[in-house]
Amino acid sequence: MSKKPSKGGSPSIDMTPMVDLAFLLVTFFMLTASFRMAEPVVVDPPSSIGQVDLPDNHIMVTIDDKGRSFFGISNSTAKMEALREMAAKYKVGFTEEQIKKFSGLPSFGVDIKDLPAYINAKEDERKNFKGQTGVPLDTITPNNQLKDWIAIGGKKAVETYLAAKDAAEAKNQDFKAEKPRYAIKCAAKTKYIFVKDVVKTFTDLKIYQFNLITSLEGGGTVINPVK
Repeated sequence: MSKKPSKGGSPSIDMTPMVDLAFLLVTFFMLTASFRMAEPVVVDPPSSIGQVDLPDNHIMVTIDDKGRSFFGISNSTAKMEALREMAAKYKVGFTEEQIKKFSGLPSFGVDIKDLPAYINAKEDERKNFKGQTGVPLDTITPNNQLKDWIAIGGKKAVETYLAAKDAAEAKNQDFKAEKPRYAIKCAAKTKYIFVKDVVKTFTDLKIYQFNLITSLEGGGTVINPVK
């Protein structure tokens, strides 16, 4: 028995809704995406079997294989407040535009007197910035800027955390942010003496708890710790 031909002709699929949805998704991701600036230095940390994630809210000192120290705060508000206090302490002027731009930098490794020029430099110029010799860390002379950055940056990070917590409690909202933590990240080839100086800077400030950042041995993804 032969198949009876359809009177409606060959079927067709209307692709218009799918195309509309695709454009909506592209627009959404373009409007909500935030572009992270590149780190001024990339280090290859030693491996371990540690399975603890680095908290999102952290104050980190990175030490490269040349012994240079780089300082960073993850919270942008705390970062701007720390810069304002450091600028007043060292009598270095920053414009509001520079302070706002500074909040987007993941870390830096320059003397504070060179920081305005570093902030003004283009992103691709910062990696080879002439004055990028590390945040001064002289444990003998008074010029231990890293110590001041850790002290002031840590204080501002805690103040920002507590202000956000109080605001959430006042609105009867859940508050899940973590307290700021200190962390040290160094390259596997970094000489111990450089790491020792940074650790001494922390302990001089009576900060005895900090994370040591490593890569997961064997590669792969760090697993969340059991709570």
